[in-house]
Amino acid sequence: MATWEVLAPRRPLTASKLCRWGGNLTIVILNTAIARLFFMGGVVAVAAMAQARGWGLLNLIDVPAWLEIAIAIVALDFVIYWQHQVFHYVPILWRFHMMHHSDLDLDVSSGVRFHPVEIVISTMVKAAAVLALGVAPLAVVIFEIVLNATALFNHSNVRMPVSLDRVLRWFVVTPDMHRIHHSVDVRETNSNYGFNVPWWDRLFGTYCAEPALGQLGMKIGLEHLGPPVCLNLFMMLRFPFVAQLGRYAGRAQP
Repeated sequence: MATWEVLAPRRPLTASKLCRWGGNLTIVILNTAIARLFFMGGVVAVAAMAQARGWGLLNLIDVPAWLEIAIAIVALDFVIYWQHQVFHYVPILWRFHMMHHSDLDLDVSSGVRFHPVEIVISTMVKAAAVLALGVAPLAVVIFEIVLNATALFNHSNVRMPVSLDRVLRWFVVTPDMHRIHHSVDVRETNSNYGFNVPWWDRLFGTYCAEPALGQLGMKIGLEHLGPPVCLNLFMMLRFPFVAQLGRYAGRAQP
């Protein structure tokens, strides 16, 4: 995706890529270390425990393994869709998710730019969902691979034919679709919450086909942050505690 961005960028960048990537890649290293420290084995270990003890819905029904994996992946994606909305509409959670939206541009590195507190909460939500559903360890592994791959894909600054994008966004969240979610326009920020598939946005009325100012005219980020700043690791970690909340969380209308 990084190579594609260089060869065929969708939008011109407005901030130093070296500066942004330094912070974004550093925080993913920190998040990985925290996940390994506090969640030994991660959600896969939770899935293995549920499977061994017969916990969860899918462990109570008899379906082919392939169908069980497909159901689990779609169900977990559904959970992540609603989790994403909750992070937008609960002010204290929005403070941490806001750091993700504070990126000055949107490219493949934005797909891993999340505050450690959000990573911890998200891991706990997924673990609870895995326990309730009885998701098999293999399904969890596949879901995590797909989730991370699509996050890198739909945050990337790549150009593709509009006709291809229109077809793809019936099956997967495309960069042009998700980029709208990072608009400074409050109504556009509170749309297109999906990560893997676009169906939930279409089904629950949160789908936005195009930004009001177009893909090239749309501004990325948070309008209340003021002049652009270079957010290094330290600034990103303290961001939720010092930044103004703005009019996003729980405020769909300006």
